[in-house]
Parts: sequence; structure tokens; C-alpha cells
Amino acid sequence: MDRDLGICRDCDWFGEASPRCPQCDSVRVLKHDELGTLGIAHLDCDAFFAAIEKRDDPDLADKPVVIGGGRRGVVSTACYVARTYGVRSAMPMFQALRLCPDATIVRPRFEAYREAAHQIRQLMTALTPLIQPVSIDEAYLDLRGTARLHGRPPAASLARLVRKISDEVGIDVSIGLSHNKFLAKTASDLDKPRGFAIIGKAETEDFLRGQPPSFVRGVGTSFAGKLERDGFRTLADVQAAGPRAMADRYGEAGLRLYRLSFGRDDRPVTPERETKSISSETTFGEDVGDRDALEDRLYAMAQKTARRAKEKGFAGRVVTLKLKTSDFKLLTRRRTLGVHTNLARVLYDEGVSLLREEVPSRASRRTFRLIGLGLSDLTLAEAMTRDFAYPEAHRKIGSQEAALDALRARFGDEAIGTLRDARLRKPRSPS
Repeated sequence: MDRDLGICRDCDWFGEASPRCPQCDSVRVLKHDELGTLGIAHLDCDAFFAAIEKRDDPDLADKPVVIGGGRRGVVSTACYVARTYGVRSAMPMFQALRLCPDATIVRPRFEAYREAAHQIRQLMTALTPLIQPVSIDEAYLDLRGTARLHGRPPAASLARLVRKISDEVGIDVSIGLSHNKFLAKTASDLDKPRGFAIIGKAETEDFLRGQPPSFVRGVGTSFAGKLERDGFRTLADVQAAGPRAMADRYGEAGLRLYRLSFGRDDRPVTPERETKSISSETTFGEDVGDRDALEDRLYAMAQKTARRAKEKGFAGRVVTLKLKTSDFKLLTRRRTLGVHTNLARVLYDEGVSLLREEVPSRASRRTFRLIGLGLSDLTLAEAMTRDFAYPEAHRKIGSQEAALDALRARFGDEAIGTLRDARLRKPRSPS
């Protein structure tokens, strides 16, 4: 029965497979031996940020579009036209412009992206509650057992979802469908943009055998190089080695690679992803070596990180300072606090203390292009103040920040300047 099932990707018809869709005459009829039984999917929005910008400005439709923060920033997203020039996400903007001088640079509009992501999430929720967001533009879905509810197999429900996203949100997505998360993600990377790729159970082992170890996500350049030097040129070599040999040679990473070389992945699709850290960072327009200016920027990052933590209902115990030098060297410094916190003043004080250890003089011989501040080792914010060790001074700061946050919410960020004055004051530990 599965062998004869076909799904039209243009009108979401499904029925007995044929070369053309009997409903709309499209040739984009999806056929696969296991089309009616597979139910784990990975949905990935195609060049999401750039797609939203092209949706909202039709003049950009055929142009190479790069989303980022100016010449000294990095590429957040590159549309598929820009990618033909070699432009990629996380690439320094100056390099992207060197590869594609005619690119249209667009500053990110995160509110528009969040709104579109929310629309897509609502459409996915109509299919299944088992949705695991991976980022703002991709998610896993578990549609097993939904055929009776929707009157169609998961693959046909996904085809309908793709069309709804296109009609209602105005962007394209790619789908990977398989029998576990690893293979669903692998499938979604095979056919982009507007892709719908399937890896069935019966073909899994043979499909993977000829791939290099680097085909598996998590196998980086260094590990892949070591594997090749050791004679593991394909996943067939990994399969033949056996689990004990892979574990003895490479530890847990080798054992994981062995399991995945056969497509074995028993991780469930979990609806909520654990938040492990909250952070903010900014790239400067020009390199900065003045410590006072760095502290000024750090104050803004403390405010932003604290606001995000409060909005998400978290407090953290580890404060991390992030610096990137003018020659792109990344420096991170961490401090573990005695209690959890989400207070901007405390984050700023700790961040400044870490900064002064790294930049002891006001005029540094080194210059920096980026600064960031993060909070990790998270717990629920409501547990923060129940800690017997929580200082009374923090309670007072918390009350002050809550009052200022309420005023900002009512009158806007620019209306309240009290904490802004603290940027240039010497930080002092609460007492």
C-alpha cells in the first residue's frame, strides 16, 4: 500500500501514486516506499531572515540579500542568491562584501522574524503538540499516530503545512521526514530550498554507508581529519570497526559516531528545549581600546541580558564576559556567584570586575571589536529570592529595578535615565 502512495507538493493531494497530480496536474508528486508510515520530521525555514525581508520588500526578490549589522559585523543570514557567491552565515561582513560587492545589506528586524516564527509555530501546533524548537527557524515534529486525527498520513499533513506556511506567512520551508531525529535533520539538509526529502528505514544503512564521517553533524574538521588519518574514509569503515573499537579509540564521540553510522537515534521529540544560558553581545563600529568606553557598552549588555532573563523567568549563577580582539581572538572569562541572580546591576558589577582583570589600564594596548555578557547555570527566578543566602542588598536592588522596569514598560526606555547614569560610575559590590 505504501509503495503506491503519492503526495502532491503543490496542492497537497494524496492518493494512488501517478507521474502527475490528478488534481492540479503538477509533476511535483512525492513518492516513496515508506511514505505512509514515517512520522518524525524536521522543518527548516529557507534563509529565514532574508526570506522575510524579501517578502516585505518585493524589490529585493531577485537580489543578493545579506542580513547583518554593517561592514564590521557578521552575516546573520544570506539569501540563496548571495550563497551562490560563497556568502555564508557567521562570515565577517567585509568578507561577504568582498565576495558579493553588489549585495544588499539589511539590518535585522527581529520583531518581524519573531512574529513570523510565532505564526509558523501556531500552524505546526495544529498538527501535533510534539514540537521541539531548535532555533527561531527550525523545529522537530513527531506526527506518529496523527493519521486518524487528520485523515491523512504524516507526510500528507506536512505537505499541507508547507503550503499553509507559504500562503499565510509568505515564505518557503524545507522538510525532512524519517524515523528518527538524526535522519529527519539529515533529510532536510538534502533538498533546499523548498525541499521535501525522505529517508526510510529500509534504505538507512545503505544510504549512510558511502558518506564520509563529516556527513554526521557534530563531527568537526579536527575529528574528521583524525578519522581519515586512521583509515575511516566512509561510514562503512565505521560500521565495520564495531562499537568497542570506536569507543576504545575515540571515547564517547566514537561510540556516538558508530551508532549514527547505522542511523540509530532514540532521542524523543521533546516539546520544550531547556534554556542553558542567556546572553547579549554587540560588535563595535570601530575597534575600542578605551576601558571606560568598554564599560559603557558592558552596561548596555548587562541591561539587555537581565531583561531577557527576567522575561524568560530565569536567574543564573555564572556570569561570563566575552571579548573579541581586533585580530578576531575570542576571550571568555567566567565567575561563579554565591547566589543566583537576574539583576542588571549585579551583572554589570561582576562583568566590570572581569573586564578589569583582562584590561587593567584605562587605555589598553589591545583593541576590541566585540563585547558580550552571559548568564548560565540557570534556575527559575522564583527560586532566586527563596535562597537563604540571597543578600538583602540584592532584594533592594531587585525592588528598584522592578519599579524602573514598570516605568519603562509604561513610558518607554528613553523616558527613564536613572540607571543610565550608572554607566560611568565606578561599580561597587552591593553591601
